[in-house]
Amino acid sequence: MNVVKRILLAVALPLALFAGWYFLSADSESFYSPPLEKILIAFGDTWGLDRLKADVAPSVLRLLAGFLLAALIGIGAGVAIGMNRRLRAVTEPVLEFFRAIPPPVLVPVIMLFAGIGDAMKVIVIVFGCVWPILLNTVEGVRAVDSVVLETARSYGVNGVARITKVILPSAGPQIAAGLRQALSIAIILMVISELFAASNGLGFTIVQFQRSFAIPEMWSGIILLGLLGFVLSLLFRLAEQRALRWYEGLRAAQRQS
Repeated sequence: MNVVKRILLAVALPLALFAGWYFLSADSESFYSPPLEKILIAFGDTWGLDRLKADVAPSVLRLLAGFLLAALIGIGAGVAIGMNRRLRAVTEPVLEFFRAIPPPVLVPVIMLFAGIGDAMKVIVIVFGCVWPILLNTVEGVRAVDSVVLETARSYGVNGVARITKVILPSAGPQIAAGLRQALSIAIILMVISELFAASNGLGFTIVQFQRSFAIPEMWSGIILLGLLGFVLSLLFRLAEQRALRWYEGLRAAQRQS
C-alpha cells in the first residue's frame, strides 16, 4: 500500500500539470504554442521505433558512457584525494579552476582534439559530470568517522579492503548525492554536445525540427527529453535505494525514535 501511495504522489503533480496544459492550450492558435493535443498527435507520429533507434538510442548510449566514465574517474580520484591531506592541498586549486569552467565553452576546444564524432560528445559529458562526483566523494571520504577508521585498523583491515569495506560504504550517501547531481548535468550536456556537428541524437533532432519550423514535433522532442530524464532519475533512485539499504534503514529508525 505504501508503494502505491508513493507512486500516486510521484505522478500526481505531473498529471495535474499536463491536464492544465491540455485545457489551457486547447483553444491556442499560436504557431509557436500549439495545443497539447496536436503535440501529442505529433509525438505518436514522430517517435516510432525507427526514430528511437536512430536518434534516441545513440543519445542514451553517449549519456551512459560519459556518466559511467565520470563516475569511475570521480570516485577513484575522490577517494585518493580525500584520504591524503597533502594531495588534497596540492590539487584543490587546480580542481576549483577546472570546476569553474562551463563545459559548453570547451566544446570547440575538445573538437580540435577529439574530432566531431561520439568521442567528443562523451568527453563533454565526462568533463561536466566528473566535478560533482569528485567533490562529493572527497567530502564523503573526509567525513568518515575516525573511530570507524581506527576500529578497522585495529582489526587489521587495511589496503583495498579498507577502501571497499569501510571508506566507500561510509561515504556512500555523499557519493550518491554527487552521482545524482551529475546525472542531471549529463542529460543537459548530452543535448548541448549534439548541437555541434552532429548527424543524429535527440538534441540534434529537436534543433532540426525547430529550424524547419516543425513546432509540434519540436515540442514532442522536448517532452520525450523530459520523460527520458524522469526514467533515468527513477532508475537511479531504485539503484541508490538498493545500494544504500543500510542508510535508508538508519534514517527510518531515526525518524521513528
